[in-house]
Amino acid sequence: MSKDLFNAINLLSEEKGIDKDVLIEALEAALISAYKKNFKSATNARIDLNEETGKMKVFSRKDIVEEVEDQNQQVTLEEAREIDPNYEVGDVLEIEVTPKDFGRIAAQAAKQVVTQRVREAEREVIFDEYIDREEDIMNGIIQRVDSRFVYIDLGKIEARLSKSDQMPNEDYQVHDRIKVFVTKVENTNKGPQVFVSRTDPGLLKRLFETEVPEIYDGTVEIRSVAREAGDRSKISVYAESPDIDPVGSCVGPRGQRVQMVVDELKGEKIDIVEYSDDPVVYVSNALSPSKVSKVIINEEEKATTVVVPDNQLSLAIGKRGQNARLAAKLTGWKIDIKNETEMKELGMFSEEELNVEDQEPTFAESDDLFD
Repeated sequence: MSKDLFNAINLLSEEKGIDKDVLIEALEAALISAYKKNFKSATNARIDLNEETGKMKVFSRKDIVEEVEDQNQQVTLEEAREIDPNYEVGDVLEIEVTPKDFGRIAAQAAKQVVTQRVREAEREVIFDEYIDREEDIMNGIIQRVDSRFVYIDLGKIEARLSKSDQMPNEDYQVHDRIKVFVTKVENTNKGPQVFVSRTDPGLLKRLFETEVPEIYDGTVEIRSVAREAGDRSKISVYAESPDIDPVGSCVGPRGQRVQMVVDELKGEKIDIVEYSDDPVVYVSNALSPSKVSKVIINEEEKATTVVVPDNQLSLAIGKRGQNARLAAKLTGWKIDIKNETEMKELGMFSEEELNVEDQEPTFAESDDLFD
């Protein structure tokens, strides 16, 4: 054993970010195993590695007892005191048993264990680094694409973007730079695996946190996100201070902040609505851009019946029911939309009643900001 091994261990420790003591400990365990295997020894052994001299010694260890039951593991007090009269029962006797040709075997064992431990430690370091990035945005470069995944280089690991996490309006090309949302990090037998998404609502939330300082510092809070990736999303925001406009903060000057998010999501339409503890107001806001005449609440079933002007019915429901569906996801309330004529014919409301709660919702739609 030479100093070169210790120099290599020190270098690996620095380059790979692995604790040197971890490598030394693994090396000692491998050398003990190699000693027992190659020299048919059944005794306990200890390896002494001297980093300064580069030398290695093997010591046989036996417990000192009054009566020996296992000669490989124990020695009598009388025998031990022949070596050192100060020994007592319960002490451990160590005798150097370093084989003459153990250096070659030790070198092979050292190479194998260091290689293996470095690989394991690298995996642990990578896992520890990326587990902290769960539910966060990372930048990557597309490395390859197959029928199941888009593989994205995140620096120290290749992440997987599955078909279900790919946006239908995006074309993924090798070498393209891409922002992804880390959904899951697993430590498997094959090493750490990172799964990412472009469709997760968390991506939209993190993008707004990046673009809107008021969200980042907590002045404005994102309360809920409902998303149909690549097509349309709704996001509800809230500010505790009445002096702050949460919707305006997200829109930004001349719509620049929301436009950055829209551009990143390749034109996905984004509705920004103001959150309210009052479900009547919240549901009305969520159904924007349509106007709402009245909201009837059923607390037990957490359901609402929403009355809208006749000419607003198709807008409230949206194309293929999308606006109503996203509003329900956003608020957590079931939403049944009726027009005013239908409600009047049912005799449920008068003209005056329908107009009691007519109000302008607090809302911004990304499409309208840049006309």
